[in-house]
Amino acid sequence: MNEQFLNDVIIGLSAKTKKLDSKYFYDDEGDRLFQKIMHSEEYYLTDCEHEIFQEKSAALSDLFMEQLQAFELLELGAGDASKTSSLLKVLVEKQANFTYMPIDISGSMISYLEENLPTKMPGLQVSGLNGEYFPMLEKANTISERKKAVLFLGGNIGNMDPDDALAFCKQLHASLNTGDYLLMGFDLRKNPHAIFNAYNDKAGYTKAFNINLLRRMNTELGADFDLLQFEHYNSYDPVSGACRSFLISLVHQEVKIAGQIFSFEANEVVDMEISQKYSLEEIYDIGNQTNFEVVETFFDSKKWFLDILWKVA
Repeated sequence: MNEQFLNDVIIGLSAKTKKLDSKYFYDDEGDRLFQKIMHSEEYYLTDCEHEIFQEKSAALSDLFMEQLQAFELLELGAGDASKTSSLLKVLVEKQANFTYMPIDISGSMISYLEENLPTKMPGLQVSGLNGEYFPMLEKANTISERKKAVLFLGGNIGNMDPDDALAFCKQLHASLNTGDYLLMGFDLRKNPHAIFNAYNDKAGYTKAFNINLLRRMNTELGADFDLLQFEHYNSYDPVSGACRSFLISLVHQEVKIAGQIFSFEANEVVDMEISQKYSLEEIYDIGNQTNFEVVETFFDSKKWFLDILWKVA
């Protein structure tokens, strides 16, 4: 049994407002469902960032090769590397001296990348790191003393509330060395309907993605959630920029996990995930507060999404 997973679940469900950590969404089934979400009609984030990489990978590769020469390209939460495939292809074509080091909590994804990417892109060196972001960044620093270019894409910074995002960026800065680069993706504030619909896809993939965490707890922790007695609810507040996902208990029920009993009232909410949206002013403020120097900004054609390139000064 994954003791850290169990401990985090018990802490979250013991809180006044019950909460589950969204990082545990990503088991094999969660990975599969998230791929479905990313390719759904409503989920604009994937297309926006793909557009940026298709248009800007040449310029970005030139910058990395010129400024870093020999380097490690690390991607936090790499998934299937679909977001970075354009950049990887260009770097390989230009014979850049680099190793791609994807970091992901999903061991199956790391195995997939190590096995498949070199076949698809002959000449690409892949050295995956399976685990949490900061321990794996520390491990990468012990493996190689070369300069680092770190990618944190897909708007994943939005999965933290603003205070936690600021603390995360401060920790990232402390984990890197002077002259290293960080490319971070931010989902920008836009028409609230577009944001709301992105997390309420008609096919129900987002609902299944949330419910799957309960199934995972049943399988891995011996819990006895009745999956039919919870429904997914999403909200977006255009004032705060917070898009939140919840599970709602449909009835009064009790759930047993590792000998502990958790009571859910009818209509009680479980806080599952935040997807924070940012203004340009808020993004620049984060960079200023965490001592990153802005090098370049990359927008999609709609200006719905931003990949900002920061340098560790």
